[in-house]
Order: sequence, then structure tokens, then C-alpha cells
Amino acid sequence: MPHTPEHRRWFSEEVQPHEPILRSYLRGSFPAVRDVDDVVQESYLRIWRTHLSTPVRSARAFLFTVARRLALDWVRRNRTAPFLSEREAGGLEVVEEKPSAQEQIDTEEKIEVLAEGLVALPRRCRDVIVLYRLKGLPRQEVAQRLGISPKTVDEQAARGVRRLEEFFRAQGYQRLFER
Repeated sequence: MPHTPEHRRWFSEEVQPHEPILRSYLRGSFPAVRDVDDVVQESYLRIWRTHLSTPVRSARAFLFTVARRLALDWVRRNRTAPFLSEREAGGLEVVEEKPSAQEQIDTEEKIEVLAEGLVALPRRCRDVIVLYRLKGLPRQEVAQRLGISPKTVDEQAARGVRRLEEFFRAQGYQRLFER
């Protein structure tokens, strides 16, 4: 694998500056992970390997996604907490119903990546995706607003979804947008 000065510069400017925030995120979201250093180093290794073969558009989002997955894998492998029965769990009170810090970061990452993908689309395709897929406007209304036929709305929506999927795959987020 080539280790050019350009690759090293990219790593030192685009990846390493996020290390303090990444460590804080891992400690706060995954207190059961005993060795945060291992997760950070493995995350670095994976983002480096990916960058050598495929350009990574958002190093921060990719780094946090890789680290989160590694931490979740570690937690799953080392799970020792007993499970509560349904009867026992029914007595527990929910203290707060807002999303956890991890869920909020996950959502923010998804929004950042989606925004990058939308910006990469041709204008008409982006307009159709925003109005038809994201805002949920009826096909006929989208067609009228954009001055195109309803069939063109369908074609542009399908083309936009394909391009976004390709974009997410290229960025290493093939599973990020699954439900």
C-alpha cells in the first residue's frame, strides 16, 4: 500500500484532529469498553486502509462510524449483564424519553452524510429527491412545481436514489441508512 506524503497529510489534517472528541464519545457512550485506545487505533487502521483504496469524503463521520461499530462489537462480545424478565422490566420507570447522546450523534452523522450526498446530485435530481422523497409531496405537485412531467419525477427520483446509494457505499456507509 502506498504511503505518500499526501496520504499522511490527509490523515494528520482530516482524521487525527478528531481524536479527543472520539475518545470522549467512546468513554461516554460505551463505558463498558475498557480499552478505548484499542478502539481508536483499530479505527485509525480501518480508515487508513479505506482511504488508500477509496477516497473518504467525510473523515470525521467515517471515523466515528467505524469506532462506534468496533465499540458495539466489543460490548456484544463481552456482555455479562443479566437480562431482566418481562415482568421485572415492566416495573422499571423510563426516566427520559429523548434520544441518548449516542443516538443524537448517529442522527447528526446521518444528516451530514445525506447532505453531502444531496449536494453531489445534479440540481433537478436533488430538487426531486428533496420534494418527493424527503418532504413527501405528491408526484403531481412536484411535477407542477418543477415544470416537469410526473414520469420525469419518477425517473429522477429513481436515479437520485441510485446515486445516493452509490455515494453512501463509496463513503463506507452501506448500512448506515438501513432501518
